[in-house]
Amino acid sequence: MAKEAALQEELSKIDVNEKLSACPIDFSRSKVANPRAGQKSKDYVSGETKSNFNDRKKFQPYQEPQFNQLFTDGTLPVEANRYRLIWSRHCPWANRLAIAIDLLGLDNVISKGVVDPLRPAGVVGDWFFTLDDDDEDPVLHTKSLSESYLKADPNYTLRTTVPALVDVKTGKVVNNNYNTLIDEFSIAWQRYQDEDVPDLYPEELREDIDALNKIIYTDVNTAVNEAGLARSQVDYEKYYNRVFNRLDWLEGRLSKQRYLFGSTITDTDIRLYVTLARFDVVFYQKYYVNKKRLVDYPNLWNYTKDLYSLPAFKNNTDFDAIKKRFYQVDHTPQFDLPRIIPNGPDLSIWTAPNDRNRFEA
Repeated sequence: MAKEAALQEELSKIDVNEKLSACPIDFSRSKVANPRAGQKSKDYVSGETKSNFNDRKKFQPYQEPQFNQLFTDGTLPVEANRYRLIWSRHCPWANRLAIAIDLLGLDNVISKGVVDPLRPAGVVGDWFFTLDDDDEDPVLHTKSLSESYLKADPNYTLRTTVPALVDVKTGKVVNNNYNTLIDEFSIAWQRYQDEDVPDLYPEELREDIDALNKIIYTDVNTAVNEAGLARSQVDYEKYYNRVFNRLDWLEGRLSKQRYLFGSTITDTDIRLYVTLARFDVVFYQKYYVNKKRLVDYPNLWNYTKDLYSLPAFKNNTDFDAIKKRFYQVDHTPQFDLPRIIPNGPDLSIWTAPNDRNRFEA
């Protein structure tokens, strides 16, 4: 099938950097994005668990995924109940995988563990299971995600990131590549998928999906973070304009079809959704991308509500965790480091009717 010319033209206009953009909360020097900017971070010690990632290379602004073992090339066995996805409900990169697992009906064969969106006071560069009984993941029996990273590589010196797919048998991280895992689940795990699930990565659309994924990654997913990380007016305005130019373009695309590639959900819809779900709640206010709200785009807003109406999206969208992480940051008492968590916006509008059925045949 011929490639979509408009996507190739848009892709030619941008420089794609597929390294993970650092979370502005922990890595920005700006007090706006990170209230702990300039303060010395702390070590975390709990029993035999000591997280000393604070003194490592976590302050590099970008970091590539370090674990990339695949199912599609036969390196990893496709085996029910062998793997556990560790994610945080606040994180858009991790949110992608949680949605995909449920949407594909794989939640019965790939388990999910959730780290606390709030780290221990003053600790950065690691994630902890303090939402679970005894502060321990009930399957992996670990207290911090770094334990699984260090089992995979005892000399690991970078920060730990979510999502992370862990082999339950060994306790090792086998893949933390947020860019490839959806497609790995879609292609290699078909025998465990429900019969009526969407094909998230159909073969005839893969070149176009890859192109639009790169466009959205550069101009939406990471551009909002770059606006929050900006240290100059010039840089801030560059990414501000990039975000809204692309949202305007996507608004036009979604005026003609229900989803980004027509009448069925693909990988690309998940990748866009996770940023849109956080836009009015966090990015519009905290990262100053405030030209328009999501609700000001009729097609984008109704499209996002349409996706949210599906259990795989709704059940993995936790607005409370999102607001806590981006505004409260960690478990420091409020009187020690005052931070205000906004009460709004009104979340009841997410369950209001949408108009996307107009594209049904």
